[in-house]
Amino acid sequence: MRIVIAGAHGRIARALSRRLRARDATVIGLIRNPDHRGDVRAAGAEPVLADLESIDAAALASHVRGADAVVFAAGAGPGSGAARKDTVDRAAAVLLADAARLAGVRRYLLVSSVGVDGPPPAGTDAVFAAYLRAKAAAEETIRGRDLDWTIVRPGRLTDDEPTGRVHLAAGVDRGEIPREDVAAVLAALLTAPGTAGITAGLVSGETPVAQAVAQLSSA
Repeated sequence: MRIVIAGAHGRIARALSRRLRARDATVIGLIRNPDHRGDVRAAGAEPVLADLESIDAAALASHVRGADAVVFAAGAGPGSGAARKDTVDRAAAVLLADAARLAGVRRYLLVSSVGVDGPPPAGTDAVFAAYLRAKAAAEETIRGRDLDWTIVRPGRLTDDEPTGRVHLAAGVDRGEIPREDVAAVLAALLTAPGTAGITAGLVSGETPVAQAVAQLSSA
C-alpha cells in the first residue's frame, strides 16, 4: 500500500505515518518546509517538498501518481490569518483532489473539523470562523469530485494518551479526541470497504476503533 499525506509534519499526520509504516505501507509525506524532513522521516514517511500554496495540480499529480490513497491532513496552523485559512484549509484540499484525479488515484481522506455544518457560535474568533468556513467550502467541493472520498470531522484535538475508543458517526456532539486516536481511525478507513461518500464526526467514545469504522461502513 502506498499512501500520500499532505501536511505530513502535522502531529496527526506523523502519528498516521507511524501506524502505516508498522503495516509495511510506503508513505510519502508532502511538506513545504525543508527543515521538517528529519521529523517526517523519523515518523516513517519519505518527505517530498511540495508547497500546496504555489504548486499546480499537474505538478502535484507527479507526486501522487501510483498511490493507493491520499490524505489531506494539512492546515494553516495557529498564528496564521484568515487569508491562509482559505489558501490552505480550502484551496490546498481541493488542489490535492484535483491532483489525485489527474493521477488516477480515487481514494481521498479529508481531515475536516466539527462545527463546519452550521454558522460559527456567537463570539467565535474571526480567524477561527474563517477556518470553519474554509473547511466547509473544502468539504462541499470535495463532495462534487469524482473520487472515493471520506470526510472525517474530529472534535477538539488533544495530546492525551490514546484510548483506542471513539464515537464515529454522521452526527456527534462536540467533544475532544486525542490526535493518536484520529490517526488510528484514518488508518482504519484507508482499508475499510463501504466508507466512500461518508462524512462522519469523530470524538472520544466507548467503541473500539476497528468496530467503529466497521459500523460506519455498514450504516
